Amino acid sequence: MLIILGVVLLISLVIVHELGHFWAARRAGIAVEEFGLGFPPRAKVLTEKNGTKYTLNWLPLGGFVKLKGEHDSDTTKGSFGAASLTHKVQVMVAGVIMNVLAAIVLLSIIAAVGIPKVLPGQFSVPSDTKVIQHDVVIAVQPGSPADKAGLKGGDKILSIYDKTCGGQCIDKIEASEDLKPITKKLAGKEVVVVYNEAGKEYQDDYEHSYASVTLLSEEEVQASKNTDEPKGYLGVIPSDYIKQRSTWSAPLVGAATTGQFFWETLKGLGGIIADLFQGQGSQAKEQVTGVVGIGYVLNELAKQGFMSVLFLTAIISVSLAVMNILPIPALDGGRLFVTLLFRLLRKPLNKDVEERIHGTGFALLMMLFLLITVFDVQRFIIN
Repeated sequence: MLIILGVVLLISLVIVHELGHFWAARRAGIAVEEFGLGFPPRAKVLTEKNGTKYTLNWLPLGGFVKLKGEHDSDTTKGSFGAASLTHKVQVMVAGVIMNVLAAIVLLSIIAAVGIPKVLPGQFSVPSDTKVIQHDVVIAVQPGSPADKAGLKGGDKILSIYDKTCGGQCIDKIEASEDLKPITKKLAGKEVVVVYNEAGKEYQDDYEHSYASVTLLSEEEVQASKNTDEPKGYLGVIPSDYIKQRSTWSAPLVGAATTGQFFWETLKGLGGIIADLFQGQGSQAKEQVTGVVGIGYVLNELAKQGFMSVLFLTAIISVSLAVMNILPIPALDGGRLFVTLLFRLLRKPLNKDVEERIHGTGFALLMMLFLLITVFDVQRFIIN
C-alpha cells in the first residue's frame, strides 16, 4: 500500500511542477493549449476546459505544459513568444519554484514528527529541537539468532534483557556502540529483545515488539572469527538513527533543510561531472539512478513507514528543482539560458534554431534516461 502511495506522491511532484508553469502562464495572459501527464504519444484526452486539453500520455517520464506559440519568435497575441521577457522568465522558473515549495512543505511536516539527521551540520533550532536516537538494524545475518527471532532491516532495537530476570535488569540500547558490549555480556543466554518494527512506530495502537532469542556463546563467536562468515552474538549490523523533532520551528527547519539539500544536490552533480571529465565513468555511474532505482529504494523505504516515503518524496522534489534549473537544452534552465543568451547577444531566436537546440537536448536526455535505466536494471535487479 505504501509503495502505491509513494508512486502517487512522485506523480504528484510532476503535476505540481507543471502546475507552476500552468499558473504562471495563465497569470501572464499566455494561452495553455495542453496540460499533459507523461510524454507523447497521447493515450487519452481526459477533459478539455477553457481551451486547455488535459491529457494522459504513454511515456511515464514526466509531464508537460504546451503553451500557445512556444517559440520566442512567435508574435501572436496570447502566445509565449509575444509575452514580455519578465513573464517568460516567470513561466520558465515557476516549475522549479513549485518543486522547492513542495519540498519545504513536506520537510516541515516531517520536522514536526522527527526529521532524519542525514546531513553534516543539518539545520535545527536548538531551543526547539528534541533529539531522538535509536540503534537501527541495517542488515540481519542469515541463520543468526536475530534472523530466527524475526528481526528485519529497519527495526529499531530499544533494549535487551536476560529472560531469567523477568525484565528487572533491562539494558537500554541508545546508540549502536551499546549493542556489542551488552550482547557480549549476555552471550549464550536466552534474552528478550524489545524493538520497534520498521514502519509501525507511527501507528496509534502500536507499542513495542518483543523477540525471545538465545544469543551465540562466546566460544561460537570466537570460533567464527577466522572463517569466511564471522558471526555476532545477535547477528545484526547496527547503525545509529537520529531524528530531530521540532514544534514552532518546523517550517523554518523545512525551509533551511530544503536549501541544504539543494546545495548538496548541486555539489553531487558537480562531483559526477568531474568524475566523467577525469575518465572515472564507472564511479559516476554508481552515483546516479533513474525510475528503476527509485522504485527499488521506494520499495525498501516503504518497509520503514509512511514518513520514510514522504522524506524520499521531498528529496526527489529538490532533485527535480535542481535538474530543471540546470542550463541543459530541453529543460527549463536550458530554455531560460538560451532565451537570455540570445537576448544578451541581441540576436533573433527563430523557430528553427530553437527547435534544433532543444530537440538535440531532448534526444540526449532520452539516451541518458535509457542508459541509466540499463545501469539500474543491472545494479538493482540482475545483481
